[in-house]
Amino acid sequence: MHFVQAKGILSAGNGMNLYRGCTHGCIYCDSRSTCYGFPHDFEDIEVKENAPRLLEKALRSKRKPCMIGTGAMCDPYLHAEEQLGLTRRCLELIERYGFGVTVQTKSARILRDMDLLQSINRQTKAVVQMTLTTFDENLCRIVEPNVSTTRERFEVLLRCRELGIPTVVWLSPILPFLNDTEENIRGILQYCVEAGVKGIICFGMGLTLREGDREYYYRALDRHFPGLKERYIQTYGNSYELESPNWKSLMEIFRETCAQYGFMSTPDECFAYLHAFPEKYIQLSLFDL
Repeated sequence: MHFVQAKGILSAGNGMNLYRGCTHGCIYCDSRSTCYGFPHDFEDIEVKENAPRLLEKALRSKRKPCMIGTGAMCDPYLHAEEQLGLTRRCLELIERYGFGVTVQTKSARILRDMDLLQSINRQTKAVVQMTLTTFDENLCRIVEPNVSTTRERFEVLLRCRELGIPTVVWLSPILPFLNDTEENIRGILQYCVEAGVKGIICFGMGLTLREGDREYYYRALDRHFPGLKERYIQTYGNSYELESPNWKSLMEIFRETCAQYGFMSTPDECFAYLHAFPEKYIQLSLFDL
Protein backbone atom coordinates (compact mmCIF):
# COMPACT_ATOMS: atom_id res chain seq x y z
CA MET A 1 0.00 0.00 0.00
CA HIS A 2 1.25 3.46 -0.87
CA PHE A 3 -0.24 6.95 -0.71
CA VAL A 4 -0.62 9.59 -3.42
CA GLN A 5 -2.05 13.08 -3.71
CA ALA A 6 -4.63 12.87 -6.49
CA LYS A 7 -5.26 15.86 -8.78
CA GLY A 8 -8.98 15.15 -9.08
CA ILE A 9 -11.53 12.66 -7.83
CA LEU A 10 -14.75 12.83 -9.89
CA SER A 11 -14.95 11.70 -13.51
CA ALA A 12 -17.11 13.44 -16.10
CA GLY A 13 -19.86 10.96 -15.20
CA ASN A 14 -19.51 11.66 -11.44
CA GLY A 15 -17.73 8.40 -10.68
CA MET A 16 -14.84 8.13 -8.24
CA ASN A 17 -12.20 5.56 -7.38
CA LEU A 18 -10.60 6.08 -3.99
CA TYR A 19 -8.09 3.28 -4.43
CA ARG A 20 -6.20 1.80 -7.35
CA GLY A 21 -5.39 -1.90 -7.47
CA CYS A 22 -7.07 -4.68 -5.54
CA THR A 23 -6.44 -7.34 -2.90
CA HIS A 24 -9.50 -9.49 -3.62
CA GLY A 25 -7.58 -11.80 -5.94
CA CYS A 26 -10.41 -12.63 -8.37
CA ILE A 27 -8.83 -14.78 -11.04
CA TYR A 28 -10.67 -13.12 -13.95
CA CYS A 29 -10.21 -9.42 -13.03
CA ASP A 30 -10.20 -7.20 -16.12
CA SER A 31 -8.59 -4.36 -14.16
CA ARG A 32 -5.31 -6.29 -14.31
CA SER A 33 -5.16 -5.71 -18.06
CA THR A 34 -2.04 -3.90 -19.21
CA CYS A 35 -4.13 -1.33 -21.09
CA TYR A 36 -4.83 0.39 -17.76
CA GLY A 37 -1.14 1.15 -17.34
CA PHE A 38 -0.55 0.23 -13.72
CA PRO A 39 2.89 1.58 -12.73
CA HIS A 40 3.01 -0.69 -9.67
CA ASP A 41 2.02 -4.21 -8.62
CA PHE A 42 -1.73 -4.71 -8.72
CA GLU A 43 -1.84 -5.77 -5.05
CA ASP A 44 0.19 -2.72 -3.98
CA ILE A 45 -2.85 -0.55 -3.36
CA GLU A 46 -2.59 3.08 -4.36
CA VAL A 47 -4.48 5.20 -1.82
CA LYS A 48 -5.76 8.61 -2.85
CA GLU A 49 -5.40 10.04 0.62
CA ASN A 50 -6.70 13.49 -0.29
CA ALA A 51 -9.88 12.05 -1.86
CA PRO A 52 -12.28 13.40 0.82
CA ARG A 53 -10.93 16.92 0.47
CA LEU A 54 -11.18 16.75 -3.33
CA LEU A 55 -14.69 15.33 -3.14
CA GLU A 56 -15.91 18.05 -0.80
CA LYS A 57 -14.55 20.71 -3.14
CA ALA A 58 -16.23 19.04 -6.12
CA LEU A 59 -19.60 18.67 -4.38
CA ARG A 60 -19.60 22.27 -3.19
CA SER A 61 -18.95 23.49 -6.73
CA LYS A 62 -21.86 21.61 -8.36
CA ARG A 63 -24.90 23.67 -9.27
CA LYS A 64 -27.35 20.86 -8.51
CA PRO A 65 -27.16 17.47 -6.77
CA CYS A 66 -26.68 14.22 -8.67
CA MET A 67 -25.75 10.60 -8.14
CA ILE A 68 -22.11 9.92 -7.18
CA GLY A 69 -20.83 6.47 -8.10
CA THR A 70 -17.94 4.43 -6.78
CA GLY A 71 -16.61 0.93 -7.45
CA ALA A 72 -16.57 0.80 -11.24
CA MET A 73 -12.81 0.22 -11.51
CA CYS A 74 -11.76 -0.45 -7.92
CA ASP A 75 -13.80 -1.88 -5.08
CA PRO A 76 -14.30 0.77 -2.38
CA TYR A 77 -14.33 -1.90 0.33
CA LEU A 78 -10.87 -3.40 -0.04
CA HIS A 79 -9.04 -4.73 3.01
CA ALA A 80 -7.33 -1.31 3.33
CA GLU A 81 -10.68 0.37 3.91
CA GLU A 82 -10.88 -1.25 7.34
CA GLN A 83 -7.90 0.85 8.45
CA LEU A 84 -8.29 3.96 6.35
CA GLY A 85 -12.04 4.60 6.14
CA LEU A 86 -11.81 6.72 2.98
CA THR A 87 -15.08 5.35 1.65
CA ARG A 88 -16.92 6.16 4.86
CA ARG A 89 -15.54 9.69 4.95
CA CYS A 90 -16.71 10.24 1.37
CA LEU A 91 -20.17 8.85 2.16
CA GLU A 92 -20.38 11.30 5.05
CA LEU A 93 -19.72 14.16 2.61
CA ILE A 94 -22.28 12.86 0.14
CA GLU A 95 -24.83 12.74 2.93
CA ARG A 96 -23.92 16.21 4.23
CA TYR A 97 -24.23 17.89 0.85
CA GLY A 98 -27.46 16.16 -0.19
CA PHE A 99 -26.19 14.04 -3.08
CA GLY A 100 -27.14 10.48 -3.97
CA VAL A 101 -24.76 7.54 -4.17
CA THR A 102 -24.42 4.18 -5.83
CA VAL A 103 -21.76 1.78 -4.55
CA GLN A 104 -20.49 -1.27 -6.43
CA THR A 105 -18.71 -3.93 -4.36
CA LYS A 106 -18.14 -7.62 -3.67
CA SER A 107 -17.47 -7.12 0.01
CA ALA A 108 -19.59 -7.50 3.12
CA ARG A 109 -17.48 -4.69 4.62
CA ILE A 110 -20.15 -2.40 3.24
CA LEU A 111 -22.30 -3.45 6.20
CA ARG A 112 -20.22 -1.12 8.36
CA ASP A 113 -21.66 1.85 6.47
CA MET A 114 -25.31 0.84 6.32
CA ASP A 115 -26.20 3.68 8.69
CA LEU A 116 -24.89 6.24 6.20
CA LEU A 117 -26.39 4.51 3.17
CA GLN A 118 -29.77 4.34 4.88
CA SER A 119 -29.55 8.03 5.80
CA ILE A 120 -28.60 9.02 2.23
CA ASN A 121 -31.43 6.89 0.85
CA ARG A 122 -33.93 8.61 3.12
CA GLN A 123 -32.72 12.04 1.99
CA THR A 124 -32.18 11.33 -1.70
CA LYS A 125 -31.18 7.93 -3.11
CA ALA A 126 -28.60 5.23 -2.34
CA VAL A 127 -28.17 2.06 -4.37
CA VAL A 128 -25.93 -0.91 -3.53
CA GLN A 129 -24.58 -2.85 -6.51
CA MET A 130 -23.31 -6.34 -5.70
CA THR A 131 -21.45 -8.68 -8.04
CA LEU A 132 -22.55 -12.32 -7.92
CA THR A 133 -20.86 -14.85 -10.20
CA THR A 134 -20.59 -18.23 -8.49
CA PHE A 135 -23.36 -19.87 -6.45
CA ASP A 136 -21.21 -22.77 -5.24
CA GLU A 137 -19.30 -21.56 -2.19
CA ASN A 138 -16.32 -23.85 -2.71
CA LEU A 139 -15.86 -22.75 -6.30
CA CYS A 140 -16.39 -19.14 -5.25
CA ARG A 141 -13.46 -19.38 -2.83
CA ILE A 142 -11.25 -20.44 -5.75
CA VAL A 143 -12.29 -17.86 -8.36
CA GLU A 144 -12.76 -14.99 -5.86
CA PRO A 145 -10.41 -16.05 -3.04
CA ASN A 146 -9.90 -12.99 -0.84
CA VAL A 147 -13.36 -11.47 -0.77
CA SER A 148 -16.75 -12.23 0.77
CA THR A 149 -18.34 -15.40 -0.57
CA THR A 150 -21.51 -15.29 -2.63
CA ARG A 151 -23.59 -16.30 0.39
CA GLU A 152 -22.12 -13.45 2.42
CA ARG A 153 -22.88 -10.99 -0.38
CA PHE A 154 -26.43 -12.34 -0.56
CA GLU A 155 -26.78 -11.59 3.15
CA VAL A 156 -25.74 -7.99 2.41
CA LEU A 157 -28.52 -7.80 -0.17
CA LEU A 158 -31.00 -9.09 2.41
CA ARG A 159 -29.86 -6.46 4.88
CA CYS A 160 -30.33 -3.76 2.25
CA ARG A 161 -33.86 -5.03 1.66
CA GLU A 162 -34.59 -4.79 5.39
CA LEU A 163 -33.37 -1.18 5.42
CA GLY A 164 -35.19 -0.19 2.25
CA ILE A 165 -31.98 0.38 0.27
CA PRO A 166 -32.44 -0.63 -3.39
CA THR A 167 -29.99 -3.08 -4.93
CA VAL A 168 -28.72 -4.07 -8.36
CA VAL A 169 -26.78 -7.28 -9.06
CA TRP A 170 -23.98 -7.70 -11.60
CA LEU A 171 -24.22 -11.20 -13.07
CA SER A 172 -20.77 -11.06 -14.60
CA PRO A 173 -18.50 -12.64 -15.59
CA ILE A 174 -19.63 -16.20 -16.24
CA LEU A 175 -16.61 -18.46 -16.78
CA PRO A 176 -16.85 -21.03 -19.58
CA PHE A 177 -16.48 -24.65 -18.38
CA LEU A 178 -16.50 -23.50 -14.72
CA ASN A 179 -19.70 -21.77 -13.64
CA ASP A 180 -21.62 -21.57 -16.93
CA THR A 181 -24.23 -24.07 -15.76
CA GLU A 182 -27.97 -23.94 -15.29
CA GLU A 183 -27.52 -24.78 -11.62
CA ASN A 184 -25.22 -21.79 -11.10
CA ILE A 185 -27.40 -19.29 -12.93
CA ARG A 186 -30.62 -20.46 -11.26
CA GLY A 187 -28.93 -20.34 -7.84
CA ILE A 188 -27.81 -16.73 -8.29
CA LEU A 189 -31.17 -15.70 -9.72
CA GLN A 190 -32.93 -17.24 -6.74
CA TYR A 191 -30.77 -15.10 -4.46
CA CYS A 192 -31.88 -12.08 -6.50
CA VAL A 193 -35.51 -13.07 -6.09
CA GLU A 194 -35.20 -13.50 -2.32
CA ALA A 195 -33.34 -10.20 -1.98
CA GLY A 196 -35.89 -8.31 -4.06
CA VAL A 197 -33.31 -6.63 -6.29
CA LYS A 198 -34.31 -3.82 -8.63
CA GLY A 199 -32.35 -5.11 -11.58
CA ILE A 200 -29.61 -7.42 -12.85
CA ILE A 201 -26.80 -6.25 -15.11
CA CYS A 202 -25.80 -9.00 -17.53
CA PHE A 203 -23.78 -8.57 -20.70
CA GLY A 204 -24.20 -12.18 -21.76
CA MET A 205 -22.82 -15.47 -20.51
CA GLY A 206 -19.06 -15.37 -20.77
CA LEU A 207 -16.02 -13.28 -19.93
CA THR A 208 -13.43 -11.09 -21.57
CA LEU A 209 -9.67 -11.62 -21.54
CA ARG A 210 -6.89 -9.38 -22.73
CA GLU A 211 -3.17 -8.94 -22.15
CA GLY A 212 -2.30 -9.01 -18.46
CA ASP A 213 -5.68 -10.34 -17.41
CA ARG A 214 -5.41 -13.42 -19.66
CA GLU A 215 -2.02 -14.49 -18.32
CA TYR A 216 -3.16 -14.17 -14.69
CA TYR A 217 -6.34 -16.12 -15.40
CA TYR A 218 -4.49 -18.93 -17.16
CA ARG A 219 -1.99 -19.27 -14.32
CA ALA A 220 -4.93 -19.67 -11.93
CA LEU A 221 -6.47 -22.33 -14.18
CA ASP A 222 -3.17 -24.24 -14.19
CA ARG A 223 -3.10 -24.18 -10.37
CA HIS A 224 -6.67 -25.17 -9.72
CA PHE A 225 -7.97 -26.83 -12.90
CA PRO A 226 -5.11 -28.62 -14.70
CA GLY A 227 -5.76 -28.98 -18.41
CA LEU A 228 -8.51 -26.38 -18.59
CA LYS A 229 -6.22 -23.68 -19.99
CA GLU A 230 -5.55 -25.86 -23.02
CA ARG A 231 -9.29 -26.25 -23.55
CA TYR A 232 -9.67 -22.46 -23.48
CA ILE A 233 -6.88 -21.98 -25.99
CA GLN A 234 -8.29 -24.62 -28.32
CA THR A 235 -11.79 -23.13 -28.09
CA TYR A 236 -11.08 -19.40 -28.10
CA GLY A 237 -7.49 -18.77 -29.17
CA ASN A 238 -6.64 -15.18 -28.19
CA SER A 239 -10.20 -13.85 -28.49
CA TYR A 240 -11.21 -10.93 -26.34
CA GLU A 241 -14.79 -12.16 -25.85
CA LEU A 242 -15.14 -15.74 -24.61
CA GLU A 243 -18.78 -16.74 -24.92
CA SER A 244 -20.01 -19.79 -23.05
CA PRO A 245 -21.12 -22.71 -25.23
CA ASN A 246 -24.27 -22.63 -23.09
CA TRP A 247 -24.90 -18.95 -23.79
CA LYS A 248 -28.28 -19.32 -25.45
CA SER A 249 -29.94 -21.56 -22.86
CA LEU A 250 -28.52 -19.59 -19.93
CA MET A 251 -29.72 -16.28 -21.36
CA GLU A 252 -33.19 -17.75 -21.80
CA ILE A 253 -33.24 -18.64 -18.09
CA PHE A 254 -32.03 -15.15 -17.24
CA ARG A 255 -34.63 -13.36 -19.38
CA GLU A 256 -37.50 -15.58 -18.23
CA THR A 257 -36.68 -15.01 -14.56
CA CYS A 258 -36.32 -11.25 -14.98
CA ALA A 259 -39.65 -11.06 -16.80
CA GLN A 260 -41.37 -13.21 -14.18
CA TYR A 261 -40.22 -11.05 -11.25
CA GLY A 262 -40.16 -7.67 -12.95
CA PHE A 263 -36.42 -7.10 -12.72
CA MET A 264 -34.74 -4.51 -14.91
CA SER A 265 -32.73 -6.75 -17.20
CA THR A 266 -30.86 -4.67 -19.79
CA PRO A 267 -27.66 -2.78 -19.02
CA ASP A 268 -29.13 0.44 -20.44
CA GLU A 269 -32.20 0.21 -18.20
CA CYS A 270 -30.11 -0.52 -15.12
CA PHE A 271 -27.59 2.24 -15.81
CA ALA A 272 -30.37 4.76 -16.40
CA TYR A 273 -31.80 3.85 -13.00
CA LEU A 274 -28.41 4.11 -11.30
CA HIS A 275 -27.70 7.55 -12.73
CA ALA A 276 -31.16 9.01 -12.14
CA PHE A 277 -31.23 11.45 -9.25
CA PRO A 278 -34.75 11.90 -7.80
CA GLU A 279 -36.34 14.85 -9.57
CA LYS A 280 -38.11 16.17 -6.48
CA TYR A 281 -34.77 16.69 -4.72
CA ILE A 282 -33.36 18.58 -7.69
CA GLN A 283 -36.36 20.90 -7.54
CA LEU A 284 -35.99 21.40 -3.79
CA SER A 285 -32.30 22.16 -4.17
CA LEU A 286 -32.90 24.75 -6.88
CA PHE A 287 -35.69 26.33 -4.79
CA ASP A 288 -33.33 26.62 -1.82
CA LEU A 289 -30.85 28.50 -3.98
